[in-house]
Amino acid sequence: MKYQIVIEKRAEKFIRKQTKDNQVRLLTAIYKLPFVGDIKPMEGTPGNYRLRVGTFRVIYTVEHEIVTVRVLDAGNRGDVYK
Repeated sequence: MKYQIVIEKRAEKFIRKQTKDNQVRLLTAIYKLPFVGDIKPMEGTPGNYRLRVGTFRVIYTVEHEIVTVRVLDAGNRGDVYK
């Protein structure tokens, strides 16, 4: 089943600021969600997951009822969790 990907404004803004190579890496990894990649559930926020793409992290949630992956945030490893 193919999930629709929705990228929130905050994550989109971060991705647009990256170099073209990093944009391609991030978007390629995002469009493989929700089942492929270095994925872990986030502690303290049930229903949220993190995807590791090199030194970047992508925070997302999966809405199975409406077959959607909502990308909430993206950022550098230390900054995205704040």
